[in-house]
Amino acid sequence: MDNHVAITRLERALLMLDNASAWEVISEASSETDPYETASNLVSDTLERIGRNWEEGNLSLSQVYMSGVICEELIDKLLPPKSPTRVDQPNMGIAVLEDYHVLGKRIIYSVLRAGGYELEDLGFGISVEDLVKKVSEKNIRILLVSVLMLPSALRVKELKKQLNGASVKVIVGGAPFRFDPSLWEEVRADFCGHNPSDALRIVKQLTSLS
Repeated sequence: MDNHVAITRLERALLMLDNASAWEVISEASSETDPYETASNLVSDTLERIGRNWEEGNLSLSQVYMSGVICEELIDKLLPPKSPTRVDQPNMGIAVLEDYHVLGKRIIYSVLRAGGYELEDLGFGISVEDLVKKVSEKNIRILLVSVLMLPSALRVKELKKQLNGASVKVIVGGAPFRFDPSLWEEVRADFCGHNPSDALRIVKQLTSLS
């Protein structure tokens, strides 16, 4: 199947919340390549396109969210958790730092899992100290941090300070970082993502270097 055609078909099915048609596209593609190829290319590329369309104002956040949820379910069907064909990666985790608004985290979590990645949900409303403890306990090497309010975003600097010496790459995202494009550098994060496609791109980059 032509990759562009497959992406277009899968995108259409996801935006129509048509699980059966989405599974048909993924199944057809996986019969031509191995399941890993399908997960890492077709699904990820489709979700990246949907993320870009949201960023451009062409889709609602709920459409991005539901696309990620559907793909997560279908990828679990294709590649069960802990499957040896899932992406080989360092330990990853995601958390909402000191805030309680979880939608952004849930979207990124679903999109990354749909892309074949495994990651620990480290919770929400979590303090810097507790997050550092969980990162250490679970040997996290890539940490995605979501925030809603500026005070929480500023706490990333303390998070990085307490992680000093640990080989952890911190990826930040959320409203404060969209409003101030240089904020992520001020709080000494390693990367900043503004949407699901950014998260996928950054994680792909980091896992390819590991």
